[in-house]
This record gives sequence, structure tokens and C-alpha cells, in this order.
Amino acid sequence: MKLVIGGSTGFVAAELISQALKNPAITSIVALGRRMAPVPSEADPAAAKLKSIICDNFERYSDPVKKEFEDADACIWTIAVTPMKLNTVPWEETCKISRDYATTAIQALHALRQTPDKPRRFIYMSGHFAPRSRAEVPEELQNHGLIDYGLLRGETEALVLAYGEQSQGAVQSCVVKPGLIDAPGKEKREIPGLPHIDLPDIAAALLDQVVHGFEEDTLSNSDLIRIGQRARAGELTA
Repeated sequence: MKLVIGGSTGFVAAELISQALKNPAITSIVALGRRMAPVPSEADPAAAKLKSIICDNFERYSDPVKKEFEDADACIWTIAVTPMKLNTVPWEETCKISRDYATTAIQALHALRQTPDKPRRFIYMSGHFAPRSRAEVPEELQNHGLIDYGLLRGETEALVLAYGEQSQGAVQSCVVKPGLIDAPGKEKREIPGLPHIDLPDIAAALLDQVVHGFEEDTLSNSDLIRIGQRARAGELTA
């Protein structure tokens, strides 16, 4: 399997790359980002699996980026503006980064495919509280002035899922909705109503789903914990 990871230098993407390098089912990894992803030492036999590609425009791909999508089997998209950075990014830019970059990627995965008989898998990493309509806006978003942001993420979820349905099986799409992601050395925060998930668990869950297929088109934080821990336990006993 050839896997494209959108957002190659984020801490979730870094864990995805680390685990994917050890996964024999994944034979090629393309780390797509504005900066080069750290590449393992040449002494590591898995180093040849990883290719870091710099993307300067996530709405109009260069030919080298298009080339990587041509024979990709799956894509995990982790790029978005986080709530903590909303005050530093103009709203129009937030919409582009959190919505338009993802829809461009899933369209490329479909339009540029060279093996039309084989479905491709696309995962969009959203957030636990993201609603898909104003009627679903949770109190937590209202209390923190994040209604528009939450609706933006929910709109992107709907667009990604709709694209998969309209592709008539050419692309299988999935939305994951994790809570707070805890990582070694990262300060653990508490936000009322927001569940936690360990970084190794979410990465293992995402890789399990692109390799073996999606359980559902939307996976909650508890789903991700269950799938991730099952996948990690399987690796330890394999």
C-alpha cells in the first residue's frame, strides 16, 4: 500500500510516519507538507519507504505532488487550524486550511488515480465537538465562542463523506473525531466534556482503517481507542 499523509510535520503525522514505517502492509509513505519531514537514518532498512514532498500550494498541486497521488492507495489528512491558533490566522485562511485543503486532496486522490478498478481510502481528521448543522452545535462550542469554527469542521466532514458517496465506490471516505490527544512530553490539558486519546492509539487506529477498511464512515474517540488498542495488541502478539 502507498499512503499519503497530509501534514507531515505535525505530532500526529510524525507518529503516523513512525508506525507506518514498521507496518509491513504499507510499502510506501509520502509525507506531504510545507517543510521536509524527518527521514530515518539510511541505516534503518525502513528508510526507503518514506518520501518527503514539499507542497507550496495545497489548493493547486504542482506536478511532483500530482505524481504522488497517481498511484496512492490511501490518504490520511491531518491538516487544519487548531482552536488555539484561531486568533493568529485570518478567518478566510482558516477556511482554506481546514476545509479547502482537505477537499482538494480527496479530489486529487480520485481524479489522478491510475488503477480505476481499485477503491482508494481517505481519512479526514476532524474534532470531537464538530457539528454538521446548527441544530447540533454543542454547549461547549457556544461557551467558548467556537460555533463558526465547529461548523466549519462539520461542513468539511459532510463534504468529504459526500464526495466518497458521489464517487460511486472509487473513493471510500471516513471522518474521525478524536478528543484531546495526549502525547509523551506534552502537557496534559483538561477541557470539560472533551475525552482523551493517547497518540499511539489514534495513529494505530488510523493506519488500521486505511489498511483493512473502514468500520464506519464516522469514528468517535471511543471507536479510535478501541481500534487503536486492538491494532497495537495485535502487533505485540504477531
